[in-house]
Amino acid sequence: MNLKYVYNSISLILRYFSVLLLIPCICALILKEYNSLIPFICASLISFLLGLLLHSKNHKNEEINNINRTEAFAIVLMTWGLICLIGVIPFLYFGLKPIDALFESVSGITTTGATILKDFTLYPKTMFFWRSFSQWLGGLGIIVLFAAILPKFSIAGRQMVFAEMPGSKDSQLTPRIRQTAAALWSIYFFLTLIECGILIYLKMPIFDAVCTSLSTVSGGGFSPKADSLIYAYGMSKIVWVIAVFMFIAGINFTLQYKIFVKRKILSLFKDEEFRIYFLIVLIFTVFISITLATHHFYDFKNSIRPAFFQVVTIISTTGFASVDYSQWCLRAKVLLFMLMFTGASIGSASGGVKLLRIILIFKYLKRQIAKIHHPNGVYPIKINKVIVHEDVVRQMISFVFFFYAIFVITAVLLVLIEQDVITGLSAAIATISNLGPGIGNVVGPMGSYADLQTLSKIIAIFNMFIGRLELIPFLAILHPDFWSIKKINNLQKIK
Repeated sequence: MNLKYVYNSISLILRYFSVLLLIPCICALILKEYNSLIPFICASLISFLLGLLLHSKNHKNEEINNINRTEAFAIVLMTWGLICLIGVIPFLYFGLKPIDALFESVSGITTTGATILKDFTLYPKTMFFWRSFSQWLGGLGIIVLFAAILPKFSIAGRQMVFAEMPGSKDSQLTPRIRQTAAALWSIYFFLTLIECGILIYLKMPIFDAVCTSLSTVSGGGFSPKADSLIYAYGMSKIVWVIAVFMFIAGINFTLQYKIFVKRKILSLFKDEEFRIYFLIVLIFTVFISITLATHHFYDFKNSIRPAFFQVVTIISTTGFASVDYSQWCLRAKVLLFMLMFTGASIGSASGGVKLLRIILIFKYLKRQIAKIHHPNGVYPIKINKVIVHEDVVRQMISFVFFFYAIFVITAVLLVLIEQDVITGLSAAIATISNLGPGIGNVVGPMGSYADLQTLSKIIAIFNMFIGRLELIPFLAILHPDFWSIKKINNLQKIK
């Protein structure tokens, strides 16, 4: 691994990220919260100075394009780590304890939406804008953003984007990765604008509409209200609009491009993963609606909206709440808990395992059963009628194994620390899936992670971070080759 390439790439990202940190200052000026300018200006300066510190004087722009896959993983891991640390500064300024500030920062950047805040009246609106804006930046990917706007990442961006978004390697829409990244961010940006415009039209306050749109399209779920924005308003039209945009957030970015740019609507149902995604949402909505109606929570007509909303918010790992589903009957909560283990489409703003991996696992198991009866038979695994390479199948199986292994380990630790099975299990899956709220009164939709022990918060932070990066960069650092630093001959440097 050539550290010079790594440091120079991170240096470039941090210097441009310092500009993004000034955007909350615009919000502070509009809202006349002048005191809120200080933490974001400080964070911007620190990001810029750190970028200068990592910059090599002998660096040439074209050298960035020489990075390999290992260096790309290192760049993604270190960039996300540093940005999460820089994001701590505003929360520290607004009075949060260091571990709570780190929790809130990581939860925002990773689009988890878990919070340690209780009394929202203690903090200025600018802080809540930053929470939602940080989720918006992390939703599509910080590396993807800079691959779109920086010509210097014209070639290296390919390695870095695929390192940040595992599973998106076959989703390149244009010959150049920069054009692909720009196309994705354009769709992402306009979806945010459209949702914001609709919510404002439906009489939602402008500030709430902006924050909600940023958190919805990113699959984040942070709200500027303590009892969840949608729960607080309760308007059926607002609930339906947000539910639809959460559903869109769970669709593969490639399909979004085909729908909104190429206008190939039918390509949705030609995609196997989307068909499964649609069917799961439909089936779970019907089952939960019937459950709520038969248990006298609502009549059947009025049970459809909350059922659909909670199914979509959980499978897309957004984490909003239109009702306090912790008060629902056990059967409904079990169905929602099952959805926490899936996630939506691969290459989307959703967290979790992702449906494509689960589909491949089932097809692999089906093949293994067939081979019991026909050992010499050839059973290729196909997705959308295309044969999936065996290496890809093995990688998917490995990912699912490690994902659930980490869930089991962290769940056991949380149960032991908190002495609460429901809190431990739901907090573990809710954080590693980047969902946010879990089940129960402690970490449920109307709860807060503030009451967890400090060690539990550290475990949750770990889960959120590796969950957003989909484990791959984290697993990469466990291999000895990751730490083998390439020695550069002095004569090569002079050249």
